[in-house]
Amino acid sequence: MATTQTQTQIDVGEANLFYKQVPETSYHLEWAELATLDLSKFDQPGGKEALAKQLADAIQTIGFFYIVNFGLTQDEVDRQFAIGKSVFALPTEEKLKYRADLEHGGYNGYKPLGLRQVAPGIADNTEIYNIPKFIPAYEQPHPAIITAHRAEIEHFARHIHDNIVRKLLVLFAIILELPEDALTSHHRYDEKSDCHLRYMKYHRRTAEENEKLENVWVRGHTDFGSLTLLFRQPVAALQVRGAGGAWRWVKPFDGSITVNVADALQFLTNGFLKSSIHRVVAPPPDQAHIDRLGVLYFVRPEDALELLPLQSAVLQRLGYDTNTDEAAVGITAGEWVKARVRGNIGKDGKPTTTGRELTQEVIKGKSAKYYN
Repeated sequence: MATTQTQTQIDVGEANLFYKQVPETSYHLEWAELATLDLSKFDQPGGKEALAKQLADAIQTIGFFYIVNFGLTQDEVDRQFAIGKSVFALPTEEKLKYRADLEHGGYNGYKPLGLRQVAPGIADNTEIYNIPKFIPAYEQPHPAIITAHRAEIEHFARHIHDNIVRKLLVLFAIILELPEDALTSHHRYDEKSDCHLRYMKYHRRTAEENEKLENVWVRGHTDFGSLTLLFRQPVAALQVRGAGGAWRWVKPFDGSITVNVADALQFLTNGFLKSSIHRVVAPPPDQAHIDRLGVLYFVRPEDALELLPLQSAVLQRLGYDTNTDEAAVGITAGEWVKARVRGNIGKDGKPTTTGRELTQEVIKGKSAKYYN
């Protein structure tokens, strides 16, 4: 398990940069009950099978879970928070040199603050910097802070892919009674896909803005790829939607990564695995003055993979092979991601209201839903 450390220092040129973890909230919140998988058991005799059973039980109720003992120290994690913090501290004109091609579905590089209107007179409060896989196909310029620490960032990202994501995908293959490489063979690091490491900053809002937004910063949604990994974020703001529609807070469990299932795994299992619905809300009052900094890793299948259901005995036994309503027939993983990115900035039309849910067509008749 990652060790506890409150402050990390990075030297960039002559500058000394720090990341200091903020205290958790003292407010009593309705926390979601999530399973915790200890990845140190993976290579033990019978470990993979035991973890797969634990994960199978967990995803029957909610598609979120924690992992611990994932092979990175808290110091290594905090260094990534410090790098992300320094990126967002750059002048706006410097950051805009690395702006992502969002209008055409590109997500690598910088996403500026306030790109979308989330309510009349109120823009979104998120800045994002996405770092793609370190392969020749995705070589691109980055700010000096990232270039200076490229080797460290690459080591961090490759460890996630090789030693964390690989194990999780093997566990899902075991659940589906498939060969262990059934999913990893479609998530190869050296092949083109939109996997990326993300630094993300939610800027604090005023009380007046929060009131107008009913305290919801990002409405309920699903993620685009296979899995999303969120390194421990002490500012409480993430909520997950349970089967009955109730929202519960996700606790920043010490030394953990929070993982959620995303769209591609739902498509590949024809709905057996559910893409988890989650949202971001205003933090509790004792954290309302703090900008919420995040480090995440997004796992997405190789671009060329058509999102058709896998041939699985489990899916056959449970009746998930009778039709392809929950699949994305004729849509590749790369097409799905690019279309959802474009939709997020309004290029594919505004969502249409259906009660408390919003539906937005994404591509080739497939839609995404958003929840208030």
